[in-house]
Amino acid sequence: MKHAYLIIAHNEFRVLQSLIHAIDDKRNDIYIHFDKKVDSQMLPALTCRYAGLHILNERVDVRWGDISVVEAEYALFETASSKYSYTYYHLLSGVDMPIKTQDVIHAFFNENRGKEFIGYTLNSEKEIERKVNYYHLFPRNFKNEGGMIGMAQRLLRATWLRIQMLMKTKRNADITFMKGTQWISITHEMVALLIRRKEWVMRVFHHTFCPDEIFVQSICWNSPLKANIYNRTDDAKGCMRAIGWKDNKLAAWTIKDYTYLKDSEAMFARKFSEKDFEIVEKIETIIG
Repeated sequence: MKHAYLIIAHNEFRVLQSLIHAIDDKRNDIYIHFDKKVDSQMLPALTCRYAGLHILNERVDVRWGDISVVEAEYALFETASSKYSYTYYHLLSGVDMPIKTQDVIHAFFNENRGKEFIGYTLNSEKEIERKVNYYHLFPRNFKNEGGMIGMAQRLLRATWLRIQMLMKTKRNADITFMKGTQWISITHEMVALLIRRKEWVMRVFHHTFCPDEIFVQSICWNSPLKANIYNRTDDAKGCMRAIGWKDNKLAAWTIKDYTYLKDSEAMFARKFSEKDFEIVEKIETIIG
């Protein structure tokens, strides 16, 4: 089996260096998308001894909550699948780490070959409705709203959303949407399906909120590949990732979390930070 690691990176390049070192294995190829906002002069010099390393030339200006995140994912899916039919494609952030050895990871996915590791969040109907059943203004600026222009955009967005709710004018009302974490491990068959549905995705999810949490889950759920979902009820187990939610916020793992991560059944964990690099170094000692 040959795996593709698809990495979306924009900062914390010391963590990225450790991630690359951890997955540098002859059974892997690595594809990295750097956010277009990162100055080319600031990109790290990455090398591999065993894995194939591919840095995408075409870079997307990725904005949180916007469909540009989906565009970056598609750039990775399309680039990797055009070069080889990988058994699994692992979508990671540049601040993720494997928490198992490559031998354990390959053995696990070989044992579960054909399963789709896509996390699903239960009882999220209201959240999904807010995110994709209404038209969101200025989606590229969900997080970049400083000054008077930003204040005006926030007011217009909130006002337009409220008007739609009062008028009960839902968009995409005929589609069954599902949501979960963006970070997944999927088969070549699933990647091919996503690519075939790209035009539909770009049409349906434009001016929505956080479509990266919804488009893969929805496409898989409404296809024959639904039968191959590894776990439909536990978001974290479904994607085999330990994700550092603390008080409903995504927090970086620290050295205090070492025992939890060491004992976790997950294959990967997110997220890590240079501010507590000791936990990254500790993880490196157990994965070799």
